[in-house]
Amino acid sequence: MNYRYTSPVTFAGLPLIDIASGRDENRKGLKARGILAIGDDATGVVAIGGIARGGVAIGGAAIGGLSLGGASVGIISIGGAAVGAIAMGGAAAGILAIGGAAFGLCAFGGKAIGLLWAKGAKTTLLKP
Repeated sequence: MNYRYTSPVTFAGLPLIDIASGRDENRKGLKARGILAIGDDATGVVAIGGIARGGVAIGGAAIGGLSLGGASVGIISIGGAAVGAIAMGGAAAGILAIGGAAFGLCAFGGKAIGLLWAKGAKTTLLKP
């Protein structure tokens, strides 16, 4: 089932809200682009979707300033697998990493590997 809604209100050339799910007549996935973008593939200031890219990104795969997702990359990243300046998740890598398996300059978790600091059940401190 295909669904598409684009708000008539725009800001900086982007619709305020864009919601897109499904495929077009050429069987290509619909993409949501807007200030608030929601869909299978979403890009926006706030993006929510299977693949989400934005200032705040929430989705299965999320890339953004603040990202929350199964696989997450961002400045602040929270997810099953998280990479970012501050990363939190099952597996986390970053300047500050917190998780079951954490790798970073400072790491905290079940298995923590840190370059400057590490705390957790099992820790390894790598000295340069």
